Amino acid sequence: MSRKVLVAGVGMVPFTKPGTGDPYDVMAEVAGRMALADAGLVYNDVEQAYAGYVFGDSTSGQKALYRLGMTGIPAFNVNNNCSTGSSALFLARQAVQSGAVDCALAIGFEQMRPGALGRVFEDKPDPFDRFNREAEDLLGEVELPHAIRMFGGAGAEHMRRYGTSLKTFAEVRAKASRHAVHNPLAIFRQEVSADQVLAAPVIWPGVMTRLMACPPTCGAAAAIIVSADFVRRRGLDAAVAIRAQAMTTDGPSTFESHDMRRVVGYDMARAAAHSAYEAAGIGPDDADVVELHDCFAQNELITYEALGLCPEGEAEKFIADGDNTYGGRVVTNPSGGLLSKGHPLGATGLAQCFELANQLRGQAGARQVEGVRLALQHNLGLGGACVVTVYERV
Repeated sequence: MSRKVLVAGVGMVPFTKPGTGDPYDVMAEVAGRMALADAGLVYNDVEQAYAGYVFGDSTSGQKALYRLGMTGIPAFNVNNNCSTGSSALFLARQAVQSGAVDCALAIGFEQMRPGALGRVFEDKPDPFDRFNREAEDLLGEVELPHAIRMFGGAGAEHMRRYGTSLKTFAEVRAKASRHAVHNPLAIFRQEVSADQVLAAPVIWPGVMTRLMACPPTCGAAAAIIVSADFVRRRGLDAAVAIRAQAMTTDGPSTFESHDMRRVVGYDMARAAAHSAYEAAGIGPDDADVVELHDCFAQNELITYEALGLCPEGEAEKFIADGDNTYGGRVVTNPSGGLLSKGHPLGATGLAQCFELANQLRGQAGARQVEGVRLALQHNLGLGGACVVTVYERV
């Protein structure tokens, strides 16, 4: 990295069930104003803005940003499936790091509908054609919504290879609920046991119950990204830096390995993590806290291995030993993750940034991880893109 890049401010609104909250532009305005206030800045200080969302018309970003102000700055609409929020963050960081600007806004929002995600533009080629063909070859004809089939299939592959039990995935969801109890912004804050997760309605027999899947959610989050020079000139109190960041897309192994874990981004995550660790001069054992993309309990488990938090095939032991929570090796998803906090696609990556920034500042309240110096973020979108970010306290 050529210039030190800092997170000067973050903001996030409570996530809500579809149809119960504000429209996307209102949510985005609130999150944006919170981030600006947190940074001690006003919208006129922002030189570029990156607005992330998946389900919305073109220039929805401007619709949201104009509520903050009409200053004429460049505004970019970002859509990278479930990694949209962190893709907006990546672009804002890149603009600041390069010297193009000193202050950028990354903002993400989503106003979703109830139910499983589906295609919108049926008259155009499906970007998941090849993914679907590979899934059908590996799994047969499984009549389930796209994301459930993909991530459930990845979990089933881990079970087949390593003997991982269904209860282990239930333990991941139970851990998420214990963390979310202390997060007032999470949509689900009731603690559940692994047995309750297993007793939930079955989505895929032997593979997944309903509580192992994150809910469709509405919400917004934002971050103000600035240069170290800007912080000094303005006398800002910015205690969180982006030490390294990497973004990857699919390589040949996504399909050539004939492995559902890789179809859903295992190798993208592993490559992005390797690049971020190398750039930061750290290893996975150096992270004190991790916010990772647990859209399904199955994806959290395989991501432990992709990020190097444990060796491949040893995620079940990692979970059984309590190494993924308080008192263990690394606290994963102290926010409750997507499983409890919710997953408004465009906002998710920036909600992860919100959580980690507050952890590094020591401002996470009852869910604070003790002595946090380094934090790791993983945000993944099928189709595909993965962003891994290393934050540090400065």
